[in-house]
Amino acid sequence: MAEEPKSLKSVFEAAEQKRLALEGAFESSSPSYREDLAFALKSYQECLQIIDRISLFSSNEGLEDISTSDLPYMLVHYRIAELLQRVSTSSPQERKASLDTTRQAYERFLHLLDNYSILSASDRKLFAKYNDDPSSFSTISTKDPTARRNAKIANFKAEKELKQKLAYMRQSPRYLEDGGDEEAVRELHLANIAFCVHMTFQGLEGINREMEVLAQAPIPLIPPATTVEEDERRRRESLGNNDYSERLDGSLQRLQSNFKGPLLSQDGKPLRPFTLTANRQELQQGVFRPGHNLPTMSIDEYLEEERRRGNIIEGGGEASMRQPEPNEDDMEKADEETMKARYWDEFKEENPRGSGNTLNRG
Repeated sequence: MAEEPKSLKSVFEAAEQKRLALEGAFESSSPSYREDLAFALKSYQECLQIIDRISLFSSNEGLEDISTSDLPYMLVHYRIAELLQRVSTSSPQERKASLDTTRQAYERFLHLLDNYSILSASDRKLFAKYNDDPSSFSTISTKDPTARRNAKIANFKAEKELKQKLAYMRQSPRYLEDGGDEEAVRELHLANIAFCVHMTFQGLEGINREMEVLAQAPIPLIPPATTVEEDERRRRESLGNNDYSERLDGSLQRLQSNFKGPLLSQDGKPLRPFTLTANRQELQQGVFRPGHNLPTMSIDEYLEEERRRGNIIEGGGEASMRQPEPNEDDMEKADEETMKARYWDEFKEENPRGSGNTLNRG
């Protein structure tokens, strides 16, 4: 019995349920999160197939030709791009491919809205600016730091106002799809589309910034898809199984073959390594000598040579505090010390303490 084809509404609702569940999930690396993400992407892709099969949207129609219940299906490309941003990758190349797919989904979403003239005047200008140079697109064109800051604040305020408007409309019974006013429900869907357009331009700008970072990432030497075992097997095949060896040094026969034959070719080109020496006797004497230079003098001789050169400072330290003992037999030295002490006493009598201080006298 053939399986009954699914309706667009049922597939879209299943995808929306998974998407809303993913928004509240925190463990993005868990297997269940990846399974739900894959299921949501698959469901949205199935929605696109159904939309193409039934020709739900046409370039010959306008916004007034689309029924209110079909407006949410215009967000399928945006939802796919939104989910692709959450796909985890293991290499910069995979991330670049994922971002390219995300960019294409954003572009299809904007082209669909542009065909139905749903984009506002400001959004049409941004879309035209993006089409001129997609890789360098930015919602802030100026390089002035103050102007860029003000533009970012304006974007944040616009996003906040759209969120508040959607939250208010969804809480009001007038905008409920079941039992609500059709015009109000249509207004809610259009407001949601306007919010998604705003986030699309923010997402395209974020893709360009991330692409700039990924362009500076180093290219791995081994392709990510290959394993160490595959690389080892490929290397063995390139070297050949007959001559392959795990040894870092060559075989003895190969080493000996390098030292046979002529030293120079007929053109004077060296054919094997050699060493230039003054004579054969010097080479023989240097075979068993140590690898380091032996001392040429003793420590005492070295210190004596340094003292002769003046590189050793004598005196100072405790030696400078030691006073030589006076020699009692040296009368000249004793008289000299006596005259020095007498002269000092006379100087102190002629110049009493404080006599030179004339500033602090009362």
